Amino acid sequence: MIVVLPQRHGVELTVAAPPSKSFTHRALIAGALAEGTSTIVHPLMSDDTKLTMFALARLGVPMISSGRSITLEGRNGSLSCRPDTVLDLENSGTSLRLLSSLALLCNNPVTFTGSVRMQERPIGPLADALVALGGSVSYGKKTGFPPVTINGRLKGGPVMVDGSQSSQFASSVLMAAPYAQQEVTLSVTGTPASQSYLDITTSVMHDFGAEVQRKGYSQFTVSNHDRYSGHTYVIEGDYSSASYFFALAAICGGKVTVTGLNPKSLQGDRIFLSALQKMGCRITYGTTSVTVEHEGPLSGITIDMSSAPDTVQTLCMVAAVAKTPSVISGIGHLKYKESNRIEVTAGCLRQLGASVFPEKDRIIIKPAPLHGGTIDPANDHRMAMSFAVLGLGIGGVKITGAECVNKSYPGFWQALSEVMR
Repeated sequence: MIVVLPQRHGVELTVAAPPSKSFTHRALIAGALAEGTSTIVHPLMSDDTKLTMFALARLGVPMISSGRSITLEGRNGSLSCRPDTVLDLENSGTSLRLLSSLALLCNNPVTFTGSVRMQERPIGPLADALVALGGSVSYGKKTGFPPVTINGRLKGGPVMVDGSQSSQFASSVLMAAPYAQQEVTLSVTGTPASQSYLDITTSVMHDFGAEVQRKGYSQFTVSNHDRYSGHTYVIEGDYSSASYFFALAAICGGKVTVTGLNPKSLQGDRIFLSALQKMGCRITYGTTSVTVEHEGPLSGITIDMSSAPDTVQTLCMVAAVAKTPSVISGIGHLKYKESNRIEVTAGCLRQLGASVFPEKDRIIIKPAPLHGGTIDPANDHRMAMSFAVLGLGIGGVKITGAECVNKSYPGFWQALSEVMR
């Protein structure tokens, strides 16, 4: 699929935010482990979340999907699967990591694998933690990376995990912890990457009935007596996906309203709105909506985006059209994503004429005249969506492999078509 983007100025658009991918993954897992029936209302039906559903079904969880809701019959922490179970999670790092701890609740070993890129994304810190909790781990190719086979029982007790590469390592342990044989005390070493996602994890756990005590982002204690109970759970709108339309107003000028958002959401990507405000946009919050308006030049920004990794690329697009330099830091862990997002973002921006300087944990973008070109998003959904927004600002941009947006936002091109006409 190839999309060619015309130049647009002065957009006027209202669009509904798709459901949150992060909340959908976690609610599916909690519902699968719970005692009783759970109904997930307004779930995100994307490539990634369908992979989580597929995997849970292979682990013995009955479920029915109507598109607008998913009903699961929880297994009360006791999963079942065939002795030769292999879960191919393709390019969904969230699915592979969050589900890995569930292997210690299964009656047989489970092998987790994925795409070529997935096999380059680390899982070693999580695997080490699972061994400490009572599991055994063997690697199919390279130590510390998928494919990985996990076996054993979740005994619990004290455990440490390095969270500097991904907060998903800690989230995985936490989500399974209520079903350990004893209380789990998880110590997270290093500065957790994307730490706001730990807030989402513990929020979903609490909503399903688990008891979690915490000391900031460094220590979490999970009771093995308060377990998940099935109930109806409504998924809120996704700020990561909404960011592309907020950026559209900043880059093209005009007014964009995104509906279906929780103004008090735990999602770290809400910081993107504060960044746009500092760059010169006007932000208005409604009860369940956010409006971004902008006219005139944008100012560059210096900002730490460590708690909002999924909007870093989007912010880079806005920075590329600003009149003064921007420094975006706290992004070192992005090299472990669907692509090496630091290098690929910098390389693609340079193809369009931008002046970009990637470093280990930050990226510097300076004003430069931009022009059209062809962008290969490296099968990275956020790369494709970010450059689509920039493409509408400068025109003449062609994006190849554009179907990769289905990973998190299947309706993206349809929503953007209102501007592209």
